[in-house]
Amino acid sequence: MAQSVGIKDVARAAGVSVGTVSNVINRPDTVAGDTRARVLSAIDRLGYVRSESARQLRAGRSRIMGLLVLDMGNPFFVDVARGAERAAREAGLGVMVCNSAESVGEEAEYLALFAEQRVRGVLLTPADATGHNIEAFRRHGIPFVLVDRVGDGTTECSVSVDDVAGGALAVRHLVDAGHRSIAYVSGPPGFNQVRDRRTGALSALTEAGLAPACLRELPTERLDVAAGRDAGARLLGLADRPTAVFCANDLLALGVLQAMFAAGVNVPDDLAIVGYDDIEFAAAAAVPLTSVRQPAVTLGALAAELLLEETEPEPERDSSSGPHEHRRVVLQPELVVRRSSLAVR
Repeated sequence: MAQSVGIKDVARAAGVSVGTVSNVINRPDTVAGDTRARVLSAIDRLGYVRSESARQLRAGRSRIMGLLVLDMGNPFFVDVARGAERAAREAGLGVMVCNSAESVGEEAEYLALFAEQRVRGVLLTPADATGHNIEAFRRHGIPFVLVDRVGDGTTECSVSVDDVAGGALAVRHLVDAGHRSIAYVSGPPGFNQVRDRRTGALSALTEAGLAPACLRELPTERLDVAAGRDAGARLLGLADRPTAVFCANDLLALGVLQAMFAAGVNVPDDLAIVGYDDIEFAAAAAVPLTSVRQPAVTLGALAAELLLEETEPEPERDSSSGPHEHRRVVLQPELVVRRSSLAVR
């Protein structure tokens, strides 16, 4: 195995001090032209690459932020990552993206990895509803921002969408279309988003003078297409099948749509479907899917900007803005109506 080339090797080859090589790399304008050319020639000849991790450790600041999401198989989180990466890149930082796969154990392992790597900060969509993983990570003193979640009892920055309002938008739309029996394919009950969307759905029923029993919940263990197909099969087995379905995300809704298609159930004439997130595949489905749109790219970008603001050293921070204050940013969802819910009862 070839031995790595260090800064001392470059100094020896160029006939200069280590400090001069460091100046050529970090402050080239302070080095005379002929000396700078000699050092750069040695760097090129030896194939020297500076250790970015060592430089960061000396400076006490990393140029990497961590992003830990629930499911990178969900295009919603891909868009969140795009927004975060864009904001980080504009600030000269990179993003280490990790996927907890909705696993509390994997979340803990990735948070430990972020601590070991001494990342600048972390953007986190928690899988652990108990908050134990967050408490353990907080001891490392690394700043973090909650994404698509407002932490109960935490003071950290967060960027989220008003899921209560989103749930109300979905069910109000179905009620206005004449539906009086609605299923809610909800996902794991431990997720705040799932509970908040159900709360909004129930508030829309109350607003319309309908009983909570008009909403029948079908929980699932995961928030993916396979779980949606399973929920669709259970829905088909109900003797008094609801006329409409609201799903906690678009992947569940697409799974329900697949189950209905396989069983010959017409959407929307026999069953109206509304999803949540408005991922790209929603509009491209066999029956274009009505969905509650979340501004996912904006969500990721704002979260990254809050983290950058929090981790900016005092000398570099705009003095007019004062010290960093934790903020909770709540964005508003939007209903996008397509053919999957347009039948009128």
